[in-house]
Amino acid sequence: MIYIYSFLFAGFISMIGQLILDNTKLTPGHITSLFVIIGSALDIFNIYDKIVTYVGGGALVPITSFGHLLIHGGMVGASQSGFIGLAMGMFDLTASGITSAIFFSFIFSLFFRPKD
Repeated sequence: MIYIYSFLFAGFISMIGQLILDNTKLTPGHITSLFVIIGSALDIFNIYDKIVTYVGGGALVPITSFGHLLIHGGMVGASQSGFIGLAMGMFDLTASGITSAIFFSFIFSLFFRPKD
């Protein structure tokens, strides 16, 4: 059943993003930023952790998870190392995702050319 919940949650987030894109003048960059902020806000109030517990991996796939990881890592780092730990904790949890995005973007740019 958790697979169905994961699929439905990720699909629901995607549907909301597509509805916003189709019915407003917001760009994909605006929507991405909005979802990161929403994920951050949900983590501040400990709601996103409950969603992850109930939904599973489907809550860790959408862009809202990036905001969740930023805030979650920052809070853990700040509690351990103070103000300096705030930035260290943020980048500790998100470094692998950012590094992977940069690496795969470079690899794909070697094989594919953009259309004019």
